[in-house]
Amino acid sequence: MTRPFVDLHLRINTKDQPVTQRLIIKAAQMGYHFISFPFTNVVHETEFVALKAACTQAGIDFVLRADFKPRTQEDLTLFLRKFRRSFEVICIVCDSKEVARQAAKDRRVDLLNFPNLDYHKRFFDRAEAELASCSLAALEVDIKPLLVMEGPARVRLLSCLRREVAIALEFHVPVVVSSGVGEEVLMRLPRDLASLGYLFGLNASEALDAVSTNPAVIVLRNREKLSSRFIAPGISIVKEGKPK
Repeated sequence: MTRPFVDLHLRINTKDQPVTQRLIIKAAQMGYHFISFPFTNVVHETEFVALKAACTQAGIDFVLRADFKPRTQEDLTLFLRKFRRSFEVICIVCDSKEVARQAAKDRRVDLLNFPNLDYHKRFFDRAEAELASCSLAALEVDIKPLLVMEGPARVRLLSCLRREVAIALEFHVPVVVSSGVGEEVLMRLPRDLASLGYLFGLNASEALDAVSTNPAVIVLRNREKLSSRFIAPGISIVKEGKPK
């Protein structure tokens, strides 16, 4: 069975249509099945339709994703209440321990992203993982910093990632590896993206799952939930009968 390769984090300005089009075409040529450009709030329907059409024409599936960086637990709750049913994937950018803990235990959150390169400001620890293991949140790792950083800074980041990924695996929290890039020159083939997972402790199977099965499960699960046929996990309307 062919793996559905996924890159949920191509970071570009979608209003720059030529660049967007080139990245979509290149992603399709590289063998990705799903891609996403994150938004921060409501997406205009015309913009979504145009992106989806461009991806469909290239033979790739566009995933509607929102990234949010809440300042407080209240900000997070309000955002999820307002936008959860507007997006297929919700990522919370965790910049404080308070927000990280709340996001990890909220079943409406799909991805936990820790962008800070300072060891002291990364909050994915055992307590965080234990909370995430009881919800549906996955740990997202962007590989762009590993491509652009050099020297001791990259070594320190790799050390952090190895620790965080080991904790995630211990608590059975899914790991999603995304590119986090916005330039063609930094894009990588799916298996090359997966191979970078070896650097922070994933074995061959886990690394491939991180760029295929794990993100694909999130997308398909949420599309089922957003469907008008969805009743509850595992229960959907197959066909509505007419009343007699």
